[in-house]
Amino acid sequence: MLNIRTYAAIDIGSNAVRLLVMTIIEQPDKEPIFKKRSLVRVPIRLGADVFLGGEISKENIDRMIDTMTAFKLLMTSHKIETYRACATSAMREAKNGEEVANTILKKTGINIEIIDGNDEAAIIAATDLHNLIQSDKNYLYVDVGGGSTEFTFYASGKTISSKSFKLGTVRLLDDTVVNSMWEDVEKWIKTTTKPYTKIELIGSGGNINHVYKYSGKTIGKPLSYFYLSSYYQMLNSLTYEERITQLNMNTDRADVVIPAMRIYLSAMKWSRSSKIFVPKIGLADGIVKSLYNDRLKQS
Repeated sequence: MLNIRTYAAIDIGSNAVRLLVMTIIEQPDKEPIFKKRSLVRVPIRLGADVFLGGEISKENIDRMIDTMTAFKLLMTSHKIETYRACATSAMREAKNGEEVANTILKKTGINIEIIDGNDEAAIIAATDLHNLIQSDKNYLYVDVGGGSTEFTFYASGKTISSKSFKLGTVRLLDDTVVNSMWEDVEKWIKTTTKPYTKIELIGSGGNINHVYKYSGKTIGKPLSYFYLSSYYQMLNSLTYEERITQLNMNTDRADVVIPAMRIYLSAMKWSRSSKIFVPKIGLADGIVKSLYNDRLKQS
């Protein structure tokens, strides 16, 4: 007898806000099946406010309230059993981040948790990442966001080290990243990966997902450093408008994709990786998985 549950995750990032609705199909004596029912993405770009001005603007507070009201209605329509809303870099650094979260709770009933970089990395690790990681290989996992990038290094099937850096696509666009940040990331990657050979990258985030889809690769096949480098050069040769019209990019993707590719390529170079795997996972997937795992522990 199948048991069907419906969970939701809200991911409040520095570039966009997402609602993921997931159906979980429980079967006797088998692993549950997680199926995406709905994904709604709203490009509010909180990071543009915070990384330049230090706080979330009145306009974007109003947009957040409208978005969370809509998400609440959608969750009701989907008959959600439980949900979790997590905010990352932009709300974490905003002077009025807690105040905005309290306002949203009062106006919409949505409770937002502002999480740190380590929590973010741990939540993502709750995804199906372990299915990709083979015990005889070494991997650098890179999750590029608008405000920060989370790095986790795996060797022999185990987590060796994990670190979050304030190196994100919206920060780079707004020119709020100091050169020493790149140096810190380079040093961490080289120091962490130096004792190991045959390192492969695992990349997550909307930008690398778009590039992977554009490549036409079969699911599960990696992209090469050469392909990513060529794609990066092609992006730089096009105007913002051409990236929208010729590459079918969203208007809020066509600018951040270039700094995102720079981060992935740098990580590949510094870790001596020649290929990058792109599973379709992210923070929202991890939120649902961690909610489900928590329920199993309590039952």
